[in-house]
Amino acid sequence: MSRSKKKKKWSIYRKITVSLASILGLFILIAGSYAGFLHHKAMSAVHKIAASEYYSPQQREAAETVPEAEPEDVTEDDMKPMTFLLAGTDNRDGSGGTMNTDVMMLVTLNPATKSASLLSIPRDLKITPPGGSSHKANYFYAHNYIQDRATAMTETKKFFSDLFHIPIDYMVLINFDGFRQAIDAVGGVDVNVDMEMHYIDTADGTHIDLNKGFQHLDGQKTLDFVRYRKSNDGSSPSSDFDRNKRQQEVLNQMLDKLTSLNGIGQWGNILDIVGDNVKTDIPEKRLKRWLLNFNKMKPDATNLLTVEGDWKSPFVYWNKEELDQAMEKLYATLDMKPKKYNLGRYMGLYTKSKQK
Repeated sequence: MSRSKKKKKWSIYRKITVSLASILGLFILIAGSYAGFLHHKAMSAVHKIAASEYYSPQQREAAETVPEAEPEDVTEDDMKPMTFLLAGTDNRDGSGGTMNTDVMMLVTLNPATKSASLLSIPRDLKITPPGGSSHKANYFYAHNYIQDRATAMTETKKFFSDLFHIPIDYMVLINFDGFRQAIDAVGGVDVNVDMEMHYIDTADGTHIDLNKGFQHLDGQKTLDFVRYRKSNDGSSPSSDFDRNKRQQEVLNQMLDKLTSLNGIGQWGNILDIVGDNVKTDIPEKRLKRWLLNFNKMKPDATNLLTVEGDWKSPFVYWNKEELDQAMEKLYATLDMKPKKYNLGRYMGLYTKSKQK
């Protein structure tokens, strides 16, 4: 795989998350243009998203004791630099409920300077915790969730904070089954299925049955279209690059449809889907202030950071020099001085001189 294709491999995940964040902000802004119904829907979605079952004991106590600021006012703390760990999971019906995080990203935001940086973490990145065995990056949230759902976000944040030597304030969890529901809510998409796609896996409920050609797809078939890897007999293999192109095609059409929605009923359905499929440990009062002050909080530009990856089954290894450069940019967004840590101690890395 060429270097350009390696760098494109994870670009779709950055685009998904940036798109979801933009859409969420758009929901609130559009909801604000309607009196009553959509405002209620938007606040109901925020209530669901800020899931108190994921709060740490300290966050729960703060939520109960700290007086609520006026919705139109952001606080001094709101404007301080902060870091988020974003994760996307596939826990659709039949998937087995593994809670493995297929997408993970570090996002740093500095509202005062209107800047943000985003670093994608490959799901198959090799990570070896101190005194433990090696696992892929997508293992750790699922492991913590199985141990204790209430502390899963807190423990996962702590783990990746220690790993990257960067403070992580909040975690945001996105269930990508909401993607399927959102496609249905906007009436499906029109795509060109680029090959015959036939694959059945009774273990996770997958049943992909698509014929080649231009066609209209509902939410389930669209999810099949962007997930397809190969047929059961091994024929018609699909590379990551092919899947990325399909996902980009669907995302672009999805965003076009969302921006053209003008019916209260349509936006009400979309807000319900967001509320049911996005969870975070950001306290509800704080999340309301951020969303109702979206223009103050949103960055003028987001620096999308790329680190070259090398696949050596079953793990992905990062290029150390590029990771060091990316971390310096994350630190800069947080107004932190660059730090020199041996990140390779616990992560699968390589240097260009040793790549051979």
